[in-house]
Amino acid sequence: MKKKTFLLVIIALVAVSFSSMAQRVDRTNFKAGIHVGVPFGDISDYSNFEIGLDLGYHWALSELVDVGLATGFMNAFINNDTVDFGPVVVEGDFPNIQYIPAAAAFRLYPTYDFKLGADVGYAVGVNDGNTGGFYIRPIIGANVSGNTEINISYVKVNDDYDFSMVALGILFLF
Repeated sequence: MKKKTFLLVIIALVAVSFSSMAQRVDRTNFKAGIHVGVPFGDISDYSNFEIGLDLGYHWALSELVDVGLATGFMNAFINNDTVDFGPVVVEGDFPNIQYIPAAAAFRLYPTYDFKLGADVGYAVGVNDGNTGGFYIRPIIGANVSGNTEINISYVKVNDDYDFSMVALGILFLF
């Protein structure tokens, strides 16, 4: 009986020492940053450059999973005032294509410095004639420092046309 008690005490002490050495990572924070993108799909006929603002708030569910909210602003710059619709050429002053996403965010952390995730929601069209649509943005990110992240993402908005792009961004955590 004494051996069993002694063994249980040793196991309890080892468990307590390991749990006290483990660091609790709290990634609950506000994130703000910018990204630049290269459009492709239908939008690449009209634009070859996009810039945007990223805002979000994440809550840590565990050391491996975050959930949160994401928003921001995306602006695809129109590269000329002439658009070719097959045999018809239309000339005019076309507005930049702009969206404000409203999305739920999910992040998975295989390691502390590396993350995978996605933002899923709706992108509200800002400019005239832009109706908005379903928004999805898969993201791969890496921590550069304790409060800076670099990420690459694919952005897709299902509007009346195919708004797709690949973006490179930097986020700052507060």
